Amino acid sequence: MLAHTIIPRPPWGTLFTMLTLANVLPTVETGISKYELMAQLGAIASIICAIGGAALFSSVHKIEEGHTGVYYRGGALLTTTSSPGFHLMMPFITHFKSVQTTLQTDEVKNVPCGTGGGVMIYFDRIEVVNYLVPSAVYDIVKNFTADYDKALIFNKVHHELNQFCSVHSLQEVYIGLFDQIDENLKLTLQEDLTSMAPGLIIQAVRVTKPNIPESIRRNYEMMEAEKTKLLISAQTQKVVEKEAETERKRAVIEAEKVAQVAEIKFSQKVMEKETEKTISEIEDRAFLAKMRARADAEFYTAQRAAEANKLKLTPEYLQLMKFQAIAANSKIYFGSEIPQMFVDSGPGTSKASAAMDVLAEQILDLD
Repeated sequence: MLAHTIIPRPPWGTLFTMLTLANVLPTVETGISKYELMAQLGAIASIICAIGGAALFSSVHKIEEGHTGVYYRGGALLTTTSSPGFHLMMPFITHFKSVQTTLQTDEVKNVPCGTGGGVMIYFDRIEVVNYLVPSAVYDIVKNFTADYDKALIFNKVHHELNQFCSVHSLQEVYIGLFDQIDENLKLTLQEDLTSMAPGLIIQAVRVTKPNIPESIRRNYEMMEAEKTKLLISAQTQKVVEKEAETERKRAVIEAEKVAQVAEIKFSQKVMEKETEKTISEIEDRAFLAKMRARADAEFYTAQRAAEANKLKLTPEYLQLMKFQAIAANSKIYFGSEIPQMFVDSGPGTSKASAAMDVLAEQILDLD
């Protein structure tokens, strides 16, 4: 009778050792066939490979660009963070979350808001554009979890918007101060986040027009219609006034143009008259100079002629001229009586000669 040898449990951590035992031990001594043992070892090896592949698959992970990875182990947040790319972590007991650090838009929808007058209105959508600084990811996730935007943005928008509405009337919220809600909400959120969660930056806030009760909305529409009519009337009046002002300015411009033209023409006529006056004065001076020169010439001529005559008209010359004149004017008379002036040599002749002498002396005195 053969004695049965008890085979110790092989070390499952090494597949090579198990295959060696399967080949070395005789089948008769183990009581298990070689093929059965090989099948068992193959199943174990497959399980080990599957577990190893699953461990490797769960340990390798990827962080997208614009995100930062945070890690949890057993529910506790680890201090390690990771940048974009492929990373390894301990499989099965460690998991990660990807936190976006680029610009993102959080939409807060259907926000109720009660005005100071007790009217309930609803804002369909409020968009908050924000981004998280990568260096502040760990602190914010530690204090507010990876879904930090729910506590820091969504809830804060509800709170701050209701605070704003509660101290203002419907008129102010819907029309008067609506253009200031965006900026006020942004400043208020950023002020709170600076103290509560440094590193979370609010880039912009966009608020849609709130929904108000239908009856109030119709009243506002009627009011806006009347206001539009009033604005149209005011604009029409301004247009009429502007047209009248334009006509007045046009008339003033035309009058100024006519006055300027008249002034120019008057100045032109004055200049023409002054030119004519100057020309006349020049001509008068020229004529006066000419006449003065002529008079001086005639005076000089007469003076020289008088001087010449004074030298020329001597008594002898005058006597000669007297006889020449008598000789030139001699006439022959026929009749019973002959004039005594020419033929009588008596006393009458001496009287005529004396008259001629007196005339010659007077001429000399004049010269």
